[in-house]
Amino acid sequence: MAVDEALLLSTRELEQPILRFYGWSQPAATFGYFQKYAEVAATTLLRPLIRRPTGGGIVPHDRDWTYSLAFPPGHPWYELRAIESYRMAHSWIVDSFRRLGISTELAPCCRRTQPGQCFSGYERFDVLWGGRKIAGAAQRRNRDGLLIQGSVQPPPGLPRDTWHQAMLDSTPVGWTGTPSPGPVPASVQERAAALDAAKYSQPSYLESR
Repeated sequence: MAVDEALLLSTRELEQPILRFYGWSQPAATFGYFQKYAEVAATTLLRPLIRRPTGGGIVPHDRDWTYSLAFPPGHPWYELRAIESYRMAHSWIVDSFRRLGISTELAPCCRRTQPGQCFSGYERFDVLWGGRKIAGAAQRRNRDGLLIQGSVQPPPGLPRDTWHQAMLDSTPVGWTGTPSPGPVPASVQERAAALDAAKYSQPSYLESR
């Protein structure tokens, strides 16, 4: 989470959109910036619990694939309304699955079950596979840029690297250049380390609401 926030804070310096794939070394759950920690803790048994820099609900990270997108101010995606940048991100995922012979679709509307849990129902433009939500995302847009954090619950048997390559082969509309998840720049890593020390490793921040 610290690296993703550092990417958001660094978009002006990087001057280009960033795609980041990452994983989890242990089961965990992230929750939206505005959610109440006590309610989250009572809802899921997964630990640790980590507050995201974006909104949204509880996302289990026990078997999912995660990614983030960061755009500088002035980029075409930054100028979109939130619902449109959400649709664009998930259209990219639908196209990547299509390349792999997997039929998915964007949800036309909503089915809400348990409030505050990302994968218990679905919202408009979530990614559905056989009627079940398999991809959701959360966003934060401010004067620093636009950050999208996404989670994919993959169909069984699909290798992660295969999906990564399909994403790279499916250049989304409005992307400048070719998506390439290179190493996180040293300046971003330094900023992330400072954020981790000051916020993401501190119970006082994680439990601040």
